[in-house]
Amino acid sequence: MTEKLYWDPELIQRYNRSGPRYTSYPTAVEFKVVENDQAEKDLLSQRDPNVPLSLYLHIPFCAHVCYYCGCNKIVTRDRSKSEPYLELLKAEIDKKAELLQGHPIVEQMHWGGGTPTFLSDEQMTDLMAHLRKRFKFSTAKSADYSIEIDPREVRPTTLKHLRKLGFNRTSFGVQDLNEIVQKAVNRIQPESMIRQVMSEARELGFRSINIDLIYGLPHQNQQTFAETLDVIIDMSPDRLSIFNYAHLPERFKPQRRINEEDLPSPEEKLAILGNCITTLTREGYHYVGMDHFAKPDDELSRAQADKQLHRNFQGYTTHGECDLIGFGVSSISQISDCYLQNSPDMTAYENAIQEQRLPNVKLIETNKDDLIRRQVIMELLCHDRMVFNDLDQEFDIDSRNYFSNELEKLTPMIEDELLIRDEKGIHITEKGRLLVRNACMVFDTYLNANILQTYSASADANNNRPRFSKAI
Repeated sequence: MTEKLYWDPELIQRYNRSGPRYTSYPTAVEFKVVENDQAEKDLLSQRDPNVPLSLYLHIPFCAHVCYYCGCNKIVTRDRSKSEPYLELLKAEIDKKAELLQGHPIVEQMHWGGGTPTFLSDEQMTDLMAHLRKRFKFSTAKSADYSIEIDPREVRPTTLKHLRKLGFNRTSFGVQDLNEIVQKAVNRIQPESMIRQVMSEARELGFRSINIDLIYGLPHQNQQTFAETLDVIIDMSPDRLSIFNYAHLPERFKPQRRINEEDLPSPEEKLAILGNCITTLTREGYHYVGMDHFAKPDDELSRAQADKQLHRNFQGYTTHGECDLIGFGVSSISQISDCYLQNSPDMTAYENAIQEQRLPNVKLIETNKDDLIRRQVIMELLCHDRMVFNDLDQEFDIDSRNYFSNELEKLTPMIEDELLIRDEKGIHITEKGRLLVRNACMVFDTYLNANILQTYSASADANNNRPRFSKAI
């Protein structure tokens, strides 16, 4: 893949419209409500035991509310509130593990939230011990055990304890280092704090460290964000995730505390991203895609080079061969070719566990057309290409004919030199890498037809489906 990114603000503005991030296909808005847990029981009990597992645990607790946040969370300073939830979580783990056949190997695990390090060392030890009683964890060098960390929730023993428990990768939520911005979003964490946790994580041998940043927050401008980025680059994280802040106060209550007039203009926001791309590319970071950058020797970069990169509900990832089993409120699973989601409502989740039911409330079973389109979308997102012959062989179709309408709809992107179509397939160009989601949307049969006919912003006004974030 090319290391170059083509930056054209006018072109990006023209194509910059709302669309899915494609952490799954079909996307989560297409999942259907289910009346009972029988389908999930069948999927767990009938899955191929030779397929390895990826586990996701959702820990929803935060001691502080960050005003930009749209995550499923419980904000409380009462640490005791986590104990009843952990009992529910362990009960769900037991119930799902009992349904599995054979002895599948866990090759990947991720704890997210919320703030998983809201838990005490003793609670994390107990939860990990419970998982190890129920699952066999791989000891291979490629095993990937990661956790999201709020630097403000790192106690003197936390990182050392996490390494002892087996975690080998971590992600620190930083967002911005400017004090004015931090105050505006209620997330105060000085540079010295970030340097301390980064230094300690390095010394302890975490093999990959990610830092999250957000552009588009109140009071940000090109200069302030460039200053933050320079400091972060000096800390030398292995990966960087630079997310676009979507201001949707009607959907996310904490965002109502952000003054809209303090947000950077669309033009300033776009310039911030452009500067980030220029700086990170100059400093040797590889653009993986969809807001993600990594050092060339990081596992994500290597997986992409080897055509092994995958995308799921945690974003870009390795270990795409695994079945994903989610635990906890709002978590999502992908078992075989089906997607399932636990209830996002804590009361409903608790009631299900106490009634000895699995807490899933939504599910979608993919059909052949879904699987074909999913492969196209994932190949475009992960590897910037779609190969006709690969699709023909795997799905026994004539992909050129199968996608004749979609290929025609790509004409505007071809004319703008965002992609190339030839006898082999589709290839995203340097100009098109930042706008690859637009190509993916053409292959998304669930999107409203009128959106597929135009790249103008007016299409979104006619779209009655749940809103997605903009591409940039």
